Amino acid sequence: MSLRSYAYHQEECHGTRVAVMSIIVENQDSVERLNGLLHDYGEYIIGRMGIPYRQKKINILSIALDAPQDTISALAGKLGNLKGVSVKTAYSHVTCQNF
Repeated sequence: MSLRSYAYHQEECHGTRVAVMSIIVENQDSVERLNGLLHDYGEYIIGRMGIPYRQKKINILSIALDAPQDTISALAGKLGNLKGVSVKTAYSHVTCQNF
């Protein structure tokens, strides 16, 4: 694919990326703010899975997203700044359905 057709394709696909965000919450005081941020970015969330690990007193979340890369990075940064919250993001190389 030429650079020109790639740029056109990105515009056609609105420049979104598919990603999965892994989140570990070790401070329960951050849960309300974390859920608020996920609500704020809800239009980009494909799916969400949360697992309370009671023996270790932590929560494990997995969030699937389809959003512009800057949006995903912004959310990861905001979540990672919460006390006791760790975030890692993995990106798909696929940018849209027809790529």
